[in-house]
Amino acid sequence: DEADRLCRLRDEFGFDAFKFRVAAECGRDVDEWPGRTEEIVQVVPKALGDGVAKMVDGNSGFSPARAIEVGRMLEDNGISHFEEPCPYWELEQTKQVTDALNIDVSGGEQDCELPTWRRMIDMRAVDIIQPDVCYVGGMIRSMQVAEMGHAAGLPCTPHCANLSLVTLFTMHLLCAVPNPGKYLEFSIESADYYPWQEGLYVKSPYDIVDGKATIPDEPGWGVEIRPEWLEKAGYQISEMG
Repeated sequence: DEADRLCRLRDEFGFDAFKFRVAAECGRDVDEWPGRTEEIVQVVPKALGDGVAKMVDGNSGFSPARAIEVGRMLEDNGISHFEEPCPYWELEQTKQVTDALNIDVSGGEQDCELPTWRRMIDMRAVDIIQPDVCYVGGMIRSMQVAEMGHAAGLPCTPHCANLSLVTLFTMHLLCAVPNPGKYLEFSIESADYYPWQEGLYVKSPYDIVDGKATIPDEPGWGVEIRPEWLEKAGYQISEMG
């Protein structure tokens, strides 16, 4: 089913790169169901065929030994990118995987402290850095992380998991840093997965043509939030004492 869905999206929107999950989130070497990782690593690349980049996200699911074992399977099946193979807070474990494999290992979406980023980059725990604009603390801090990576020769492919403002922020960020990665992360999940992102914009900025997104050129971020969406949203009012 997942392979069929990705092929439909490839044909409809012209996407030339896909990322799919392996392992279970923080799964300690336990899969979503037995054998899923081995199956999807073989089935999806074969279905997508040549001319499409294939990547996977481990979601902190593996020990170093299992991650390296899975990484060898990825190499054998034409998958070029292995995100967050080990628990994200265990940088030394991730570095073991990075050092052992011939494909790119990436990480950093969960990290919000600049000293952690400095250590990650200095020890070359990953090949690609993936700050999340909203997790790390905004555009300025994201640009600081990107600059750290640039100084070390590492590309920056920011994490953005849904079609809220984080993807729009990331589109702007990729045009502002000296080391943008090859791809913009772009969610293919809809209302059943992220119901709150539906109806957010007066006009959606996410018009994909031939696999590419275009940054809107209207003032500011280039979008207007629907008043009806804001009226339904939860909020708190803070006051200074």
